[in-house]
Amino acid sequence: MKNLNRNTVTANTYTERILQFGEGNFLRAFANWMIHEMNKKANFDAGVIAIQPIDQGLIKMLNDQDGLYTLYLNGIKNGEVLSEHQVIDCIQRGINPYENYADYIANAENPDLRFVISNTTEAGISYNADDKLDDVPQSSFPGKLTALLYKRFQTFGGASDKGLIVIPCELIDRNGDNLKRIIIQYAVQWNLGEEFVEWINDDNIFCNTLVDRIVPGYPRDKMDAITEELGYKDNLVVEGEQFHLWVIEGPESVKDEFPSEACGLNVVFTDNMEPYRTRKVRILNGAHTTLVPVGYLYGIDRVRESLEDEVVGKFLKNALFNDISPTLDLPAEELSQFSADVLDRFRNPYLAHELMSISLNSISKYKTRVLPSVLEFVKRKNKLPKSLLFSLAALIAFYKGDRNGTEITLKDDATVLDFFSEAWSNNNFVEVAEKTLSNTAFWGTDLTEIDGLQEEVTTYLEAILTNGMKTTLDAFVK
Repeated sequence: MKNLNRNTVTANTYTERILQFGEGNFLRAFANWMIHEMNKKANFDAGVIAIQPIDQGLIKMLNDQDGLYTLYLNGIKNGEVLSEHQVIDCIQRGINPYENYADYIANAENPDLRFVISNTTEAGISYNADDKLDDVPQSSFPGKLTALLYKRFQTFGGASDKGLIVIPCELIDRNGDNLKRIIIQYAVQWNLGEEFVEWINDDNIFCNTLVDRIVPGYPRDKMDAITEELGYKDNLVVEGEQFHLWVIEGPESVKDEFPSEACGLNVVFTDNMEPYRTRKVRILNGAHTTLVPVGYLYGIDRVRESLEDEVVGKFLKNALFNDISPTLDLPAEELSQFSADVLDRFRNPYLAHELMSISLNSISKYKTRVLPSVLEFVKRKNKLPKSLLFSLAALIAFYKGDRNGTEITLKDDATVLDFFSEAWSNNNFVEVAEKTLSNTAFWGTDLTEIDGLQEEVTTYLEAILTNGMKTTLDAFVK
């Protein structure tokens, strides 16, 4: 069986215009796929140089395959279950700066270089006081990037047209702002001069982003069948879901240079990404958190099975469209489409997403993902969001630790588990509801002060404990 490389398949060569810190599954299934699409459909002509951001990585394996790998996208697309695959050819080469720093820093001298993309984990955008300009390489990602930008500044005499557009994908709030702040911190620490700092501020663009695509990664358990299907060996096969979203906050000029719209990609350019971040947290994450205690106590184990169940599926749709979406400030059509996409993602037959895997730290998740919708609904509608409060009652019942006679393995902070262990010791649901709802350490506020909320949650909790979740939910959704 032949190995995947540029001698065994037809692949294109592109101008090296993108420096990418990170060679892992997510970037290859997300950003590199989009670059591949733009190269094919919009003549983007953007080749990627992948930089290994830490000492251990996949660059050797990537170079052995000439930067090529096969991407499988599995899920629901336009209402249909679809699995499709293709060879992605935008990565031209990879560099391990720990073994070949000279090749890494030489990228600064490339006049065609225009973009920097990164995904170095949430811990990657961090400051290391021990980093120095003459390190080969610096230990931190911002340190490495600062050294390269300074070399570029020197090479081109601070030319304004040689600045770069930096688009980080790390899952931290205001990722571009934080990366820029650390780079300027290094510039000051390393005495690189005011002109360099001005060049960073005036001629380089640091975008804040929100990225969204589930990437299960390398399908180890299916590789024999995949290899037989492909007819070649590929050590870097990666799987992702069909859904994708990239929100990029930056000036209009970035959109002009990044032709995603011409390819029909779900890339949103905006001058304020906060509504999109709120939408994702409230709808996608909030739906997960709302579903878990209800679906699990109903007797269901997985997200997809929950959507396929007539009763639980209807409950979640009611929560999304009636309780959560009305609290958000984006256009109704956008919210409706995003909610529908979320439900399609939950139905993905290629993903086995266990409810219990989402249940970790459910109290804090309810506070950050669901409670803001509850409070905003009360504020806007002057009434209670019944589905979200039913979920809250189910959550309190969930922390009793019993599912139809079987013990639930609860996973949360010790203080949370100790609270519920003591609260449920007397088995008085009225007291448990009051203690839980008034626990300001949980919610940041006393929920019993909201008119009617305690009574509503207590009524649901009593019904769940007395009649069981199945009977109670069946009656609730009718």
